[in-house]
Amino acid sequence: MSTLKENWRVVALVALLLLSAVALFIPGVPPGTSSTEGAGAANQSTNLQYGIQLSGGTRIQAPIVGTTAEGVDVAPADEADLAQSLASRLGVDPIDVRVSNQTETVEVFSNDVSESEVESALESEGYEPNEVRPGVTRETRENMVSVIDDKLRESALTGGSVQQVSSPGGRSFISVTAPDRGREELIGLLEERGVVRVYAVHDNTENGSYVREEVLSQGDFAGIGSAQRSDTQGTHVPVTVKQSVAERYANDMVDAGFGSGSTCRRSDYDHENLQNTQADCLVTTLNGEPVFVGGVDPGLGQSYRNGEFANNPQFIMQTSNMSEATELELALKAGRLPAPLDFDSAESQTLSSALAQEFQQRSLLTGILAVIAVSLVVYLRYGRPEVALPMIVTALSEVFILLGFVAFVQYPLNLSHLAGFIAVIGTGVDDLIIIADEILQQGKVETGRVFQSRFRKAFWVIGAAAATTIVAMSPLMVLSLGDLSGFAIITIVGVLVGVLVTRPAYGDILRSLVLDED
Repeated sequence: MSTLKENWRVVALVALLLLSAVALFIPGVPPGTSSTEGAGAANQSTNLQYGIQLSGGTRIQAPIVGTTAEGVDVAPADEADLAQSLASRLGVDPIDVRVSNQTETVEVFSNDVSESEVESALESEGYEPNEVRPGVTRETRENMVSVIDDKLRESALTGGSVQQVSSPGGRSFISVTAPDRGREELIGLLEERGVVRVYAVHDNTENGSYVREEVLSQGDFAGIGSAQRSDTQGTHVPVTVKQSVAERYANDMVDAGFGSGSTCRRSDYDHENLQNTQADCLVTTLNGEPVFVGGVDPGLGQSYRNGEFANNPQFIMQTSNMSEATELELALKAGRLPAPLDFDSAESQTLSSALAQEFQQRSLLTGILAVIAVSLVVYLRYGRPEVALPMIVTALSEVFILLGFVAFVQYPLNLSHLAGFIAVIGTGVDDLIIIADEILQQGKVETGRVFQSRFRKAFWVIGAAAATTIVAMSPLMVLSLGDLSGFAIITIVGVLVGVLVTRPAYGDILRSLVLDED
């Protein structure tokens, strides 16, 4: 029991190695994966994912189309009207105008509209923006990343990724990587739209069963407002129906029994078994799946009956929180990107699977040569297999744990990441040499106390070096610098694994060897 207590760091290392083996080799262990391999999968024997440099595919880095007016103080109730008016003045689709009371911004997503035209249109509506600039807001960029990420997942594109990238001049780009996809195929995926339908679910008075009748389709919407929050209406998404279908829609809702409103919660509606539904509901679906279930306000129901809705075809979809409202907004826009990407000005990289396979083989060979070279140097340095072998095994265990980590988080490996692995091998062995030299070259180790004193001294040096590495790599990790970010992430995680697990474990192994010899 005392032996186990003294060597608990070695036990922790073995446990991490076992967990890494599970993440690497057991199908379906990484979150969101299954036993079926998809595009970008490293091979059938591991859960590793490869990026386009090691599996082939396409990377597109495209600028964001948009003009933003800042300092526009618009009331929440006026957002939809302002968006509609600006769209008419600028000659763009209402869906390409976003007005936000929360950020006090107006965004116009069109290449055909200049900054001066946006400013003039706002002034004509009685607003004086503080600044009109090219580009979009941070919220829009984040929404774009989220929507594209959802598109990649829904398409079962294993190994696909999306991130924001900034140029030195401050211009924002969206970088999308898709293994085993050509350029046109990837663009088609990004531009693909879903199918939105709105159903009136109500009790059929003839036989008492519930029926589901389509009352609006995707083309019936004139505009979708921004997700917003107000004191009177809570979190919601404003919706405008086309004037040409407003009267028909209102009549359909009255015929379905919504002329006096209805009270419906999401729990009242059963999409799979309609007859289990407990109330009359207005249900919005995206590609056949419900994204909004709610009732109809009595005032809105009255406007259906008296004809007011046909003259002002607007209503709101009220949600429980802001997150739901944002998701509903994006769903109503049918999977459309919050802002378009300028694919004509995009930079793209396409790599064939044959060339990627060659990169795989060369990377593996480089890793093997690095291990052999380091092993020879260590053996020549000490000339003692009992010292050199544990050092090499410990360094390789660090790499194995890193592989388990990237497999578990499903991080697609590219050449930059493999460079990080090689750097981890080098820095890891360097730290282990510092430990061995401090303990073995300072005279005879007679007691455990002497060993701990020397080990702590070496560990302070290793800790300082690790902190320096992390500080130096952190800017590369957080500044959206493409492949350099991947290199930095692998290096930082490797350093942390080394300092917290593998270096202390090697200390326990070396202590056992040294004290047994004496």
